[in-house]
Amino acid sequence: MFTVVGGLMGCSPADTERPLTYVDTPPADSAPVYRLAVHPLYNPHKLTEIYRPLINYLNARIPGVRMEVEASRDYAAYEAKIRNAGPAFLLPNPLQTLLAQQSGYRVIAMAGDPKDFKGIFIVRKDSGIRKPEDLKGKAVSYPSPTALAAAIMPQAFLHSQGLRVMQDIENQYVGSQESAILNTYMGTSAAAATWPPPWRVFQKDHPEEAAQLQQIWETPHLINNSVMVHARVPEKLAKEVQALLFGLNQSPEGKQILQSLETAVFAAADDRSYEVVRNYLQEFETTVRPVMLPTP
Repeated sequence: MFTVVGGLMGCSPADTERPLTYVDTPPADSAPVYRLAVHPLYNPHKLTEIYRPLINYLNARIPGVRMEVEASRDYAAYEAKIRNAGPAFLLPNPLQTLLAQQSGYRVIAMAGDPKDFKGIFIVRKDSGIRKPEDLKGKAVSYPSPTALAAAIMPQAFLHSQGLRVMQDIENQYVGSQESAILNTYMGTSAAAATWPPPWRVFQKDHPEEAAQLQQIWETPHLINNSVMVHARVPEKLAKEVQALLFGLNQSPEGKQILQSLETAVFAAADDRSYEVVRNYLQEFETTVRPVMLPTP
């Protein structure tokens, strides 16, 4: 049984949040519910659609409990849930992984190939943007100031190219990866910073709009998103979820789920794996801007 939790938000940057929508709401005496909260890779409706096959897969193989996916309207709402330790499981970005470690969560897997975790810049083909210097005096759209691959790493790249990120460009934080791309398509910003999975999904979902856009630069890669579990979750359940994630690439059904998630594999990782992110952010805060780095 599958339940959608989270506010629905349209694809357009101008859309407003809509009321919560629930599907197949369970009876009060049903099995215990454990929510997997995924950071805002896409708008809530799209995220729910993409993660439905994974949740169904887990529910079919873990008896006595029910897993649900939880979407959030934006990064700020998602990070508030982390601080409140609400969801049982998380799929956060690497910066949010550091934040979640302070709220009782631990890493049980890495979601995706590390080489896929990089920032990319999208511009209109007719924009005239050819080199980073061409962005001076123009707007760049990002999902959130705490989007590591889609804001922090692109801003570090621009800094390395000689731009003063806080003075030379207008930084627009628009709530989601798709909104960042759409802002550029509509000309509200000169470039969008995002990362490969949302750009691949955008090209599939909006081929006509994507045909007018192009990827122009990319950053070096870092470690990919994590999967985390809260300390209150029974260890047996945590290990069952971990094993099922690791085994997805061993069956045709699992491979199809990975393909729909735009995730190559779920790989072994733990809290120590993400110390590289803390080091990266310390350098970024020194050279570009503050990000309220989570303390160890």
